[in-house]
Amino acid sequence: MIKTENLTKVYDGVKAVDSLSLHVEKGDVFGFLGPNGSGKTTTMGMMIGEIEPTSGQCLIKGIDVLRHPLDVKKIIGYMPDGLGFYENLNARQNLKFFSQFYDIPADKAEKRITELLEYVGLAGVDKKTEGYSRGMKQRLGIAQALINDPEVIFMDEPTNGLDPQGVMQVRNIIKDLSSQGKTIFFSSHILEEVRQVCRTIGIISKGRLIAQGTLDEVRHKMQKEDFVTIVVKAPGTVPTISSPDIIDASYDNGTAVIRARSDIRDEISDQLTRNGVCIRELSIREKTLEEVFLQTVYGGARDEARGHSGGERV
Repeated sequence: MIKTENLTKVYDGVKAVDSLSLHVEKGDVFGFLGPNGSGKTTTMGMMIGEIEPTSGQCLIKGIDVLRHPLDVKKIIGYMPDGLGFYENLNARQNLKFFSQFYDIPADKAEKRITELLEYVGLAGVDKKTEGYSRGMKQRLGIAQALINDPEVIFMDEPTNGLDPQGVMQVRNIIKDLSSQGKTIFFSSHILEEVRQVCRTIGIISKGRLIAQGTLDEVRHKMQKEDFVTIVVKAPGTVPTISSPDIIDASYDNGTAVIRARSDIRDEISDQLTRNGVCIRELSIREKTLEEVFLQTVYGGARDEARGHSGGERV
C-alpha cells in the first residue's frame, strides 16, 4: 500500500533522508521511530506530496506521489503534529471548510461531519476551537484526516502532549481504524505507543532506515552483541560454573548471570546436576526493544532519550 524506493532529500548538501526504501502492507499499522532530526518529518512530507524528493520515489497504492499528487490526495488523510485550525470557527465549521478541498457535496459533507464528530467524541461541542484542550484538538485532527474517508492515514505524533486519558482515546481510535482495514503510518517518539498500536515498525537514524519488521524482528536485527546472557537460579548458592566460552559471570545468592560466547545451557545444566544442584531457572535473557534501540542509536545514553512528557522518548 505504501512503498518508497531510494527516497532521498538533500538540503544544502546534507542528506536529511538517505536512500530510504520501505514497504507497508494494506491494513497495517506501521510505526516510524527515530530521534529528533533523524528525518521522520521529511520522510512523511515526501510521502504525502508536501516535499519534493531530490531523488527516488514514493508510491501509494501504486500511484506515484510526485507525478500524480491529486490522485494520491484523494486516498490519503494526514494528521500533522502541529495542528492548525481556524480558531474563530467550531469543529463542524472547520471540517466543512476542509471538506471543500475534496469537492464533497454539501449534503454528503454534513452527514460525514456528523458521523466523524460522533466518532471522535466531539458531537454537541459547539464552542470555537480556540477554547479546545490539546486532546480535543488531537481528536478533531483525526476527524479532519478522515473527512475524505481515506484508505491510507498518516499521523505525525498523534499522542504527543496528551494526558493518559487522551492517549487512550487516540490509541483506541487508531486500533478501530485498523480494524476497518485502513492502512496507518504512525510517527512517534514513544516506544510504548508503538508497542500498543503498531504491528510493524521502521527505525530511522541520520536519514537512513536501519531496520524494519515486526517488533521482535527489529529487536533481533538491531542487537549487535556477539554474546549470550544466561540466567541461572537455584535454591541456596549457585556454585561457580566453568567453561571456556564464559566471558564473565556474577553470582548473587541463588542467582548467576553469565555472559558467554555461545548458548552453553546444556553444559551448565550438566555441571549443576553433577553437583546436586536443583535448577529453578536456566534461561537466556534478551534485551528489550528499548534497550537495543538506545544502544544502537544513542550508544546507550538513556538520559538523552528522555522527554518531558513522562514517557520514554527515543
